[in-house]
Amino acid sequence: MNNYTEILRAHNLKATPQRLEITNALYTNGHMNIENLYAMMLEKFNSISLATIYKNINIMLEAAFIQEVKIPNAKSVYELTKASHSHAVCSNCGHIEDITLDLSSIQNTAMGITDFKIETSDLVFSGLCKKCQ
Repeated sequence: MNNYTEILRAHNLKATPQRLEITNALYTNGHMNIENLYAMMLEKFNSISLATIYKNINIMLEAAFIQEVKIPNAKSVYELTKASHSHAVCSNCGHIEDITLDLSSIQNTAMGITDFKIETSDLVFSGLCKKCQ
């Protein structure tokens, strides 16, 4: 098992029981939306509020400990921050997979045809996972 306390502290976050459990849930399950995370947290903390989940998620986002993945036409999901990557989302079952791609050529092309200095990019592919094909 990972030492989540040290990982949280390395991001200047207090290792509260709720943050430790959020970290464990995201480590175990990968991408999770707020509702699924809340349902899982209720099993361990029967009096936890949805507001507490949102507060902790926002604090962890600000510390760049977790990141939000915005899925078109769906609720955002959250994951532990890791190296830059893209996502493939199944349009049938909602399964999400990480894809490691070098987006630098796409960013350079986009900067060449716009007046933007692109700093970050998020790419989400939609389709059918192997199970749903």
